[in-house]
Amino acid sequence: MSISPKMALLEEYALVARALSAPGRLMLLEQLAQGERGVEGLAEKTGLTVANCSQHLQQLRRSGLVTSHREGKAVIYQLTDTNTLELMDLLRLLAERNLAKVEQILRGLSEGEEAPKPVSRDELAARLAEGSVTVLDVRPADEYASAHIPGARNATLADLERILPTLDPTTEIVAYCRGPYCIYAHQAVTALRKRGLAARRLEGGLPEWRKDGRKVATTG
Repeated sequence: MSISPKMALLEEYALVARALSAPGRLMLLEQLAQGERGVEGLAEKTGLTVANCSQHLQQLRRSGLVTSHREGKAVIYQLTDTNTLELMDLLRLLAERNLAKVEQILRGLSEGEEAPKPVSRDELAARLAEGSVTVLDVRPADEYASAHIPGARNATLADLERILPTLDPTTEIVAYCRGPYCIYAHQAVTALRKRGLAARRLEGGLPEWRKDGRKVATTG
């Protein structure tokens, strides 16, 4: 028995929705937003087994959210395009606006305090140009080396205590991390503000900065 074109379309739309229904697949999308990776690298980054990681990636590929290519014997995955990143951010926005549990979790990251308003990417670009801001990339070192906002310093949460003496207390600090689902920047801002420093997080992260067409730097 055939189905109507309308139902056929809805089945395909639902395929995309189902691909977003597992936390493991959202973690994989977050990693691929930093740059392309192979299955083993993604498994190591997310804590998933290689087999489980591979299964999730197949689901994401079937839904059109990621693509893959071969480099020798390795299969390398990447986001299909910036529409995937926009869909990830829309999912975050809807959850933050409509789910009380999400608001509760985010407030817990700032230890019950109201988090300061994020800095827009346009504002950060202007302030970088005039040299009136300190930018911290709080992602792991390998992700920073692959691509980061020009002028940003790399400091993971574990590094904050060590670098405190090197931070100018008269200059606002803007922290950023992986994008829609990353909480490192929230945690870094809370830690820095507890130590009396003016700190805010960037609206979005490295993937959104790059999606805007802004320049990125690499090291190594």
